Amino acid sequence: MDTTYYDHGTPAERWERAQLFFDAKEYAAAARVLGKLVEEVPEPTGPRLLLARAYYHSAQLRRAETELRVIVERDPVEHYARLMLGRTLQRQARHEEAEPHLRLASALAGDFDEL
Repeated sequence: MDTTYYDHGTPAERWERAQLFFDAKEYAAAARVLGKLVEEVPEPTGPRLLLARAYYHSAQLRRAETELRVIVERDPVEHYARLMLGRTLQRQARHEEAEPHLRLASALAGDFDEL
């Protein structure tokens, strides 16, 4: 098995590495680390949400949408994932699809004025 810098180390080490890449605005590199991490350990929401954010910021919107849909399917009240899904759909000019997610995210966050 050939390992690279991106997939070297324990899951915890790769999680830290991905966060460093994300914080440095190296979104494609963060996504590269996180993609394999999420594939290996798919249950935790944190890495999958950061992967979706990395995809969003690197304009990989279909991939971001896919990851966000997994999160909201597992946890329908995960408000930040709902917000990100709505924004991802908006960036794809899918405004009607985005609206219910944005409204629900606002409600879950307690922003009833925007409803």
